[in-house]
Amino acid sequence: MKILFYMPHANAGAWLQDFARALPDADLREWQPGDRAPADFAVVWRPPRELFEGRTDLRAVFNLGAGVDAILALEHANPGTLPRQAQLVRLEDSGMAPQMAEYVTHAVLRYMRRFDEYGCQQIERRWHELDPHPRATFTVGVLGLGVLGAHVAKTLASFGLPVRGYSRGVKQIEGVTTYAGEAQRDGFLDGVKVLVNLLPHTPDTRDVLNARTFSKLAKGAYLVNVARGGHLVEQDLLDALEQGQLAGATLDVFREEPLPPDHPFWREPRITVTPHISAVTLREDSVVQVSRKIQAMMRGEPVTGVIDLARGY
Repeated sequence: MKILFYMPHANAGAWLQDFARALPDADLREWQPGDRAPADFAVVWRPPRELFEGRTDLRAVFNLGAGVDAILALEHANPGTLPRQAQLVRLEDSGMAPQMAEYVTHAVLRYMRRFDEYGCQQIERRWHELDPHPRATFTVGVLGLGVLGAHVAKTLASFGLPVRGYSRGVKQIEGVTTYAGEAQRDGFLDGVKVLVNLLPHTPDTRDVLNARTFSKLAKGAYLVNVARGGHLVEQDLLDALEQGQLAGATLDVFREEPLPPDHPFWREPRITVTPHISAVTLREDSVVQVSRKIQAMMRGEPVTGVIDLARGY
């Protein structure tokens, strides 16, 4: 089997070596511009459109990340970019779920116990005890109940927090009150104190974190966005903070990354900025997962994690 590899990253060589060890019988090569040689599979991260040109023999494209929006953007901009016969396969967890749960739980508990406010008091050298938000009414809403979202929701529920979860289709998660479909979205949002976004980024979910969404939350709510920057209408967030509808936000993803030095988010003390580190792809776990799926496909077996191109996830 012939495998194309592409990753515009300083650590790409280590990934390539690990795949070579995991698939010793494969003809594995790093894609370069002008490469038109046949390939059965492509293992990629943020590939250029040229990589897919003329690849009528490609059976599957394995994306080295849970989100495939960069690849789908190529297809939306130029329909037919992805070879019609090739399946698009995403990473499933590969060590990201525990990391995401850690990040989100830290943010939620920080807000509930008012640690940001204590940080401000320390700067002012002020000793003053603050009442924490009551746990019983500190409702957390998780938008998106895929592998990562479901794990985050269950983790938060284990702390005794009231947790709601929202997804496109009906899902049941122990300890979580679930909502599904557009008709139930307002009910999901109503009175939520911390909104956590883990939705896939599709044309339907772009700009979903907007003024209308914020208006449905509890007064003085918080936002945690760990999905994609394109979900957030940035000015609506700044306006909601100024008006007091939101009390704070933790943002790990942005429309433009790295976040420009002159961006207003840097200057807003109620916004915490992190550089897209909430859940990083772990090389060892990812190589094992992708390699096993390639081997399964070679045996004619179905694999999980295949993207529905019409839905975008």
